Amino acid sequence: MQTPVENLTEDVRRRMVDIGGRAAQDLGLSRVVGQMLIHLYLQSDEQSLDDTARDLGLSKAAVSIGLRQLEDLGLVKRVWRKGDRRHYYRTADNIGTALRQGLMTFLAQKITAVSREVDAVYDLFETAPESVRRDAGVAFLERRVERARDVQRHAAGLLGNPLVRLVAKL
Repeated sequence: MQTPVENLTEDVRRRMVDIGGRAAQDLGLSRVVGQMLIHLYLQSDEQSLDDTARDLGLSKAAVSIGLRQLEDLGLVKRVWRKGDRRHYYRTADNIGTALRQGLMTFLAQKITAVSREVDAVYDLFETAPESVRRDAGVAFLERRVERARDVQRHAAGLLGNPLVRLVAKL
C-alpha cells in the first residue's frame, strides 16, 4: 500500500506526462516524445533507456526513437556513467531555452519539408503543355499554388529573422 506522499507524486507525474504527450501531439510531434520529455524532466537523476521504457510502459524501440528525436531537437542530453555501458538521459540544462530552440528547429524542418512538396506540385504546372496551362481552372490553381510558395518563403524568412532568433534565445 502506498503512502499519501507516494500517491500524490505518482498522480502528479502521471498527469504531467499525459499533458506532455497531448501537447506534443498538438505540435505535430509524437505523443511518446512529449511523454518522454516530461518524464525525464520530472526525474531528479538521469534515466536509462530501460528505466524510461519500464516507467512509461513503452517498448525499448519506441523509447530509443523518441530519445533520438529529443536529442536532435536539443531537448535531451545523453549522459555517461563511468563503468556502465548503458546510456542515460536527462533533459537539457535550461529546458525553457531548449524548448524554444527545439521548436524553432522543428518549425524550420517542417517549413522546409512543406516547401519542397509545394515546389514539386508547382513543377507540375511548368511541365504541362501551354494549352493546358491556359485553361481557366488550371490557371487559377497555378496562381493559388504560387501564392502558397510565397507564404512558405515568407514563413522561412520569418524564422531566419534576427529578431525572432533573439526572442527564441530569451
